[in-house]
Amino acid sequence: MADSTSPVTPAPGVASIASPINLILFSLFIVLVYMRLRPGSAKSKAVLPTAPPPTVFKIFTPKQLLPNNGLDGQPVYLAVRGRVFDVSPGRNFYGPGGPYANFAGRDASRGLACGSFDVEMLTEDLDGPLDKLEDLGAEELEALRGWEERFLEKYMVVGKLVEKGHPEADP
Repeated sequence: MADSTSPVTPAPGVASIASPINLILFSLFIVLVYMRLRPGSAKSKAVLPTAPPPTVFKIFTPKQLLPNNGLDGQPVYLAVRGRVFDVSPGRNFYGPGGPYANFAGRDASRGLACGSFDVEMLTEDLDGPLDKLEDLGAEELEALRGWEERFLEKYMVVGKLVEKGHPEADP
């Protein structure tokens, strides 16, 4: 008969539930559950992106369009055939330092039609009449149409470009 004072040993191959590895795993589980369910701190709260301010369709003169060139945090706008496009999502191309930066805040119609990004393609007199593009050939007009379609697919139209003194222009 077994002595009541002798320790009871488990059968070979049977482990105790209170083994050190089980205690460590259980503790880790408790910590993970606590971390998941605890009240959120400022660090753990998700930050949702804020919506950009609403864009209102606006009438621009060349002088009013000029500040929208991407400098000092401004949006990047450019005009094609009287439509003003917000090309800010393409800031790498149209913003400061980009290959098309000359067109930012300007009427880019002639330069796009001629495939030239030179400053000479831009209208110098911002108070003068808009470029009517009457001297462009069929190929240049087709190229301009292609650019215009691309801009319409990719970018939002935010305004209309009119010359100074136009009835729709602000004084």
